[in-house]
Amino acid sequence: MEEKEQNQNLQQEENVTEPTETVEVTEEEVIQADLVEDEKPDFEAQLAEAKASELRLRADFENFKRRNRVEAENRAKYSSQAIVEKLLPLVDNLDRALQIETENEETKSVLTGVEMVKRQLVETLQNEGVVEIPAVGEAFDPNLHQAVVQEASEEHESGVVIAEFQKGYKLHDRVIRPSMVKVAE
Repeated sequence: MEEKEQNQNLQQEENVTEPTETVEVTEEEVIQADLVEDEKPDFEAQLAEAKASELRLRADFENFKRRNRVEAENRAKYSSQAIVEKLLPLVDNLDRALQIETENEETKSVLTGVEMVKRQLVETLQNEGVVEIPAVGEAFDPNLHQAVVQEASEEHESGVVIAEFQKGYKLHDRVIRPSMVKVAE
């Protein structure tokens, strides 16, 4: 009997409806609620992004420092390039002066003085890192030589420099002036 009473009580409770309040929710409120849920901060993602950004900034800064260091080294290494370029024609003229052959003793003593001046100038240029580019007998290299004439030659292989019209020079590893040469065909 007790079971029957319990079942009846349950049925009565189900039949009795409690008054509920109806709440009207506008579409705007639903959108804002969704936005609030979306705005929950994802701290781990933000931290990972900040770390990646910091690493990129550090790498960029290291690259910047390296570029500046290389540029400063090159400026120091090649600082004398402008003056060297202006002195090379002087060396050429001294070479031409020394090609004069004479029997006159006075002229020979002047040529000896010119030779000493030229030797001192060349030594000074060498101290600055200027070296002469080898040409005659070498294989033609367009990075070092400027071919102004090609000539058929039975004595030399094709592509070999057979004569030099103007000496070429390098400052450290940079070509200041290529050698003007004649190349065998």
